[in-house]
Amino acid sequence: MYLNLGLTAKALYLSYLGRPFQARRWIIVTFFLLLLTLCWIVVAIGRALDHLLFPDFRNQKIIRPVFIIAPPRSGTTFLQKLLARNRRAFAPVLMYQTIFPSITIQKIIHSVARASRIKGGLLSDISSWIERHCFGGWDGMHKMRFAQPEEDDGFFVYTFVTEAIYLLFPYVRDLWGAGFADDLPPRQRRRLMRYYRSCLQRHLYLNGPDKILLSKATQLSGSVQSLRAEFPDARIINILRNPVESVPSHISVFYTVWHWVDPSIRKDGPESKEYAELATAWFLHLEKFDISARSESYLRIFYTDLVRRPETVARSIYSHFHIPLTPRASRQIEIESRRALEYKSSHHYTLEEYGLNPAWINREVGGIMKRYRFPLPLRAPSRGSKR
Repeated sequence: MYLNLGLTAKALYLSYLGRPFQARRWIIVTFFLLLLTLCWIVVAIGRALDHLLFPDFRNQKIIRPVFIIAPPRSGTTFLQKLLARNRRAFAPVLMYQTIFPSITIQKIIHSVARASRIKGGLLSDISSWIERHCFGGWDGMHKMRFAQPEEDDGFFVYTFVTEAIYLLFPYVRDLWGAGFADDLPPRQRRRLMRYYRSCLQRHLYLNGPDKILLSKATQLSGSVQSLRAEFPDARIINILRNPVESVPSHISVFYTVWHWVDPSIRKDGPESKEYAELATAWFLHLEKFDISARSESYLRIFYTDLVRRPETVARSIYSHFHIPLTPRASRQIEIESRRALEYKSSHHYTLEEYGLNPAWINREVGGIMKRYRFPLPLRAPSRGSKR
């Protein structure tokens, strides 16, 4: 197990001593830290047992994995689930597998699940209750379920090198390396990627040794160079969305938690500005990577194409990376694409509500806006208007 002690210590200092005392924040942060510590210990024990009980996992090869990488709110979840329908070709990472990246623990979970089904599905009832009460509030923005494909944040939470820590520690500038690992010292980057590789090896060993690893991780937007160094043959899919749409939508997901932890945090406060800076830094970092990437192992698609023509985009991915498309997988793509075209999001966010404006976004990523002719609104839409 890898833990970035420097980032962890700084996050704890900022939360407990670096900000004015607030009982609500202290209680919530302490509760989740205790929960994370308990999970960390359990997972560390499980991973240690993996070496004793399943030592062959260390020989598991990860050949030409597929990574979906883009800033949050860019359609990565939809694309992952669209491709993950083809379980004969891909081995997607499910949510519970990121929480418990241990072969031993997952085998125990599978055994308990089988016993639970025999006795009436008690485990399923418990997990459904947790999903409804803990994740249900985010269903309109990002639906999460234990047994559905999910991004790899769960792996990285244990290292403290992930944007997820900003949910409890919204001090982005002070903890920049957590969301932008390519800026960490080389030794820390290598240790982080070795840990990540060990998680993916365990996943393939247990869930499809001969399949293609399918992963999506938004926080890898700031780690794409480290990822390429660790997995030189990786196939990377990047989704590009207009930052004017992506950035405020991105902040909205985190602000929901920030306001719950600390009601004094304003929508247009410094936390939103700092987080927006991270999001635009990701856009610039990925744009630089896009220019130098090899076409045979890289594909950029546009969010608008994914939304309007999901079937065409999915087929282009199979074709570009020379992945066989079976008749069954083809039918699944058609079904999921038709279903996606019927979906209409009711959530709309603007730069202005988070203290930003078109001039700011133009300063940060004006080159990208101009290069791809992304529309830049002249003013915020009035209340009740449709975007």
